[in-house]
Amino acid sequence: MLRFKQYLAEAKEGKNLHLEHLEDEVLNGGINGTRAAINFLRSLRDMLAGHSKKSVNVTVKWDGAPAVFAGTNPENGKFFVGTKGVFNKNPKVNYTDADIDANHSSAGLNAKLKVALKYLPKLGIKDVLQGDMLFTQDDLSTETIDGIPYTTFTPNTITYAVPKESSDKIKKAKMGIVWHTTYSGDTLQDMRASFGASISGLKQTKDVYFTDADYRDTSGTINFNKSETDKITAVLSLAGKTFQKFNSKFTKDLMDRKDVVTLIKTFNNVKVREGQKISNTSKHTQELIKYVDVKMQKNIDSVKTQKTKDAKQKIKDDFIRFLSSNKGSLKIVFDMQNLLTVAKNFIIRKLEMARGVMDTFIRTDNGYRVTAPEGFVAIDQMGDAVKLVDRLEFSRANFNAAKAWDK
Repeated sequence: MLRFKQYLAEAKEGKNLHLEHLEDEVLNGGINGTRAAINFLRSLRDMLAGHSKKSVNVTVKWDGAPAVFAGTNPENGKFFVGTKGVFNKNPKVNYTDADIDANHSSAGLNAKLKVALKYLPKLGIKDVLQGDMLFTQDDLSTETIDGIPYTTFTPNTITYAVPKESSDKIKKAKMGIVWHTTYSGDTLQDMRASFGASISGLKQTKDVYFTDADYRDTSGTINFNKSETDKITAVLSLAGKTFQKFNSKFTKDLMDRKDVVTLIKTFNNVKVREGQKISNTSKHTQELIKYVDVKMQKNIDSVKTQKTKDAKQKIKDDFIRFLSSNKGSLKIVFDMQNLLTVAKNFIIRKLEMARGVMDTFIRTDNGYRVTAPEGFVAIDQMGDAVKLVDRLEFSRANFNAAKAWDK
């Protein structure tokens, strides 16, 4: 089996800057990506059925924000904080408040990075860690939800709620963060990401509430029973049969046409935002072609010179020709994505059964409703990772949520 890191579009040069949804590996990786996605789900099934011969680790995706990079710059031995901009060609590395002012003008992000710079050095971080900020002091609230008093914070879309009687450590902290990735290398530009963060060596301080993203219940109490195992096995078997229908030339051509893949993902995300499940893949294919036609025509109409219009028209004609002449193959791709999503959601529902130290809610116009964690990241023995998120639950809420700060 080819490993995910051979084609996963999760990161730039080994950086954990973006992690793809498992079902999108059909688009990203073609034949190899689809095969690996199916095998990854089989490994997760075996793990949760209690008879896995290979280790698959699972971490919880916390809905924290902003993403924070912190640690010691190996090039000069200085402590820094930053965002993913620390890996830019012209890196935005912050050693002082003045650096933060120069690099990050957004008020919300600026303030949070200054808190991070003030308090994270107390942890004694030796490497470079990536985490998601959970809160600073002004984010904490005391609320009663369903009759239970909580200390709450909402870093992004999900509201995290800790029962008031067990939240003293959080209330005393100046900030909270969950670490999930470790970086190693001789320079920032050369650093490589390893999923998972060992926090046992970090110093404890009342000023920083920190944790790791490890899933705590993967080896016994949360397992598939025989009926559940049979159900997901049936879905994966159907995925295997659908895989045999793939047109290898088309999937390779699609994988190579990143512009087309981007448009397909964008269109699929439109459906996610609307909360629509893709049930009729033939109809979805037709709607995709219409969407691309309208979107690209608007682009043509927006330019003034005839020469530019003609050039853009040529690109549009090529796109529409490619999609229209491959309707059958596109339908099979969407069929496969649906099957992978069904199997993935089987696994997510089971993983969600392990309760953490915090309850999770989504704020609505009528108060709060209970929600699951954002999702999970599954990591195999070789360190390859894939994102497991119920897109119609969390991704839709995340797309439509008003962000209180600027990423």
